[in-house]
Amino acid sequence: MAEADTTLTAPATAASRLPPGLANLLGRLEALSLQQKLAAGAALALAIALVVGLLLWSKPADYAVLFSNLDERDGGTIVTTLQQMNVPYRISDNGSAILVPSGQVHDLRLRLAAQGLPRGGNVGFELMDNQKLGITQFAEQINYQRAVEGELARTIQNIGTVSAARVHLAIPKKTGFLRDKEKPSASVMVTLRPGRVLDETQIAGIVHLVSSSVPELTPERVTVVDQSGNLLTRSPDKSRDELDAKQLAFIQELEAAYVRRVESILEPIVGAGNFKAQVAADVDFNQTELTSESYRPNPAPDQAIRSQHIEERYGGDQGPQGVPGALTNQPPVPATAPITTPEVGQGAAAAAAAGGKRERTATINYELDRTIQHTKKALGEVRRLTVAVVINQKTETTREGVKTIPSDEELAQLEKLVQNAVGLNPTRGDSITVSGALFAGKIEEPPVPWWKRLWSDPVMVGIVREVLRYLLIAAALGLVYFGVIRPLVRTVATKAETAAPGAPAAAPPSGAEEEEEGAIVQLGVRPGDPFERKVAELRRLAQSNPKLLANMIKEWLGTAEKR
Repeated sequence: MAEADTTLTAPATAASRLPPGLANLLGRLEALSLQQKLAAGAALALAIALVVGLLLWSKPADYAVLFSNLDERDGGTIVTTLQQMNVPYRISDNGSAILVPSGQVHDLRLRLAAQGLPRGGNVGFELMDNQKLGITQFAEQINYQRAVEGELARTIQNIGTVSAARVHLAIPKKTGFLRDKEKPSASVMVTLRPGRVLDETQIAGIVHLVSSSVPELTPERVTVVDQSGNLLTRSPDKSRDELDAKQLAFIQELEAAYVRRVESILEPIVGAGNFKAQVAADVDFNQTELTSESYRPNPAPDQAIRSQHIEERYGGDQGPQGVPGALTNQPPVPATAPITTPEVGQGAAAAAAAGGKRERTATINYELDRTIQHTKKALGEVRRLTVAVVINQKTETTREGVKTIPSDEELAQLEKLVQNAVGLNPTRGDSITVSGALFAGKIEEPPVPWWKRLWSDPVMVGIVREVLRYLLIAAALGLVYFGVIRPLVRTVATKAETAAPGAPAAAPPSGAEEEEEGAIVQLGVRPGDPFERKVAELRRLAQSNPKLLANMIKEWLGTAEKR
């Protein structure tokens, strides 16, 4: 008994050195059973692990630099893209760097690179501001060419469809020989925004912008290519019988115009959604030039004479003239004026009277009746038109029987209306078909569950994650409080009420009572514990170790016999 007393008094002496409150708490914890201590320790460890895990999960991620030394325009574009991707970001104090969670840096760099970000600043004429002393003429010319290329690229990037651009100029070296003189050329590569295209007007604008910025550069020597390698400045080959984009757009616009005509005439009659119309137009894009020259029969002689030529000749055998003899050898008589000359008619009459010949030749040219016609057919002439219209034909049951709406007679009238609306021309092979059919109802898609709509919204996903985070932290704290702290506090409070200062002091135990208390202590209970707890511990001991309980009862009986 002395050894037992010594063993029991040693912890009491060590506990007496602690503060009263802590010593009381330790004493009550020692009063718990082994299973209670293990359960409390496991619950406390689990609660601590949950709290630590939630704190680590809710701890803000470390931020790392995504891009630094960015241009203001690139920085704004990257920030807008990060907001659309629902990625948290921060901006450094000086605004020259963008920070994102360190675990997403490499992924975001690849995703932004796929969108062409950052574009990088093109060098412009500011390159000429820091010219070094003693720079060669060749280096100066290269810097000037780089500056022009950068300025042109900046200007082209201002187009809304273009996200990035690069310009390459091939400027030949100036020479004094005219035969060896070459013209400059330029190549432009544009990176278009997703889903955007450049129309022909914008391409022509880029070509003329570049050609006007470089001396002696003609628009024909400017090439524009997109990021996919498609040549955008390819001139159409007239020798190839192909349709270009303008012709296809013209056909689509023409067919849409005819469809709108049909819709405007049928919608008030059968109602919107009760008919469908399609028009196919065969358009002739061949360029034809025709020149014809036609002649009518010769007109009457007195209508129009272009020119007239009459020639008369007189001749015949003349008899002897003059006086024979010496007078024939005399010189001719001097010429006289025409006034004194006898008239031709008189001479002709005299010659005719004398028996001479007369010849007359007349040439008359009349005006020709000629027609020259030059005809050039315009592009886009409709060669044939095909119209197809289907109308929702329903059946209704009336007193007279089953009735079809619209009827066949009404369909025939509607066909005539459509034919006049589109200006159908049967001589050129146009055709029209108007038929009735029962339309199928609209297939309604099943409504999307609310939880799918919720998870499809990135903003709501972020809010739900934050709410779940704080709810899990609150649940862990509640588990620690209600599962560990509160039961311990109740146990300590119950024992404190039992050992309250106002309770009557118990009589000093006798030797038998001391042995009984020692046996009870071995069972894991104290003399001050409630009766129900003692009974429960005895039952547990009887089930787990009946031999020990039998020995204790024998000791109690032996002690009673000695008394």
